[in-house]
Amino acid sequence: MTRSDPGKPRGARSRSDKTLTTAAAAAAAPARGADVDNTSALFTAALSVRWRDLDAFNHVNNSVFLTYLEEARLQWLKDVPGPWFDAHAMPVLAASTLNYRRPIEWPANLHVELRATRVGGSSLTLAHRIVDAAEAACLYCDGEVTLVWMDPATGRSVALPAAIRSACAG
Repeated sequence: MTRSDPGKPRGARSRSDKTLTTAAAAAAAPARGADVDNTSALFTAALSVRWRDLDAFNHVNNSVFLTYLEEARLQWLKDVPGPWFDAHAMPVLAASTLNYRRPIEWPANLHVELRATRVGGSSLTLAHRIVDAAEAACLYCDGEVTLVWMDPATGRSVALPAAIRSACAG
């Protein structure tokens, strides 16, 4: 048996080996958290397209869609009854999926609809839809984002706050 890295002790794993092992273990482990059967919107934010949101093609730049989603989440979070963050538990964006369905032009008024689709031990998945405020059938974007609550001092995930869990159960 030969070692590919003479500076590494025998039996030591490389970072990529550890990542693969961790990923395989996560895939084999039972899912932590519960899917939420929430067909009604958890929250709907009303937003207006700003002139500065446009790109050279005269429609809303793709990166601004993330800003619209962030604004909708913050509007929802500010009204969640009870503490949802403190010095040892803050949400961070862990993943996002956006399906761009049609360009948004200026002027436009939008509704950003949020639905809780999964509530986990330390994470929350929110489905989103960005639609025209006057015509909900006009879908600009859909997808989902996952938020993980973590301790900023340690960088480790922490339990989802009870206020968030309760707000999603409604």
